[in-house]
Amino acid sequence: MVENVIWPAYLDVTLSRAEGRRVSEELAVDEPTVEEIAKAVQQIGYDATIERDKAYSREPWADRGRVVVRGADDSSKNDLVQAVAAYVAAMRE
Repeated sequence: MVENVIWPAYLDVTLSRAEGRRVSEELAVDEPTVEEIAKAVQQIGYDATIERDKAYSREPWADRGRVVVRGADDSSKNDLVQAVAAYVAAMRE
């Protein structure tokens, strides 16, 4: 079973692509949380596990955590991140 990791930095509008953002500015949100990401992953239909004590390698000073996604064997990581970003943005509206 494939496990994908989604870091909050992937969806953070305040970061540049070089700093780790993986979605367009239109889909990105301000300070995404692991709870929002996990909820979006579950809405898509995959299992999500929150790991709070982890830090993204490009921001080792910030323990924002990460979300481990299981069961996403049928889609690429990029497709998964884009779908999660769309759900997080929709939840904030």
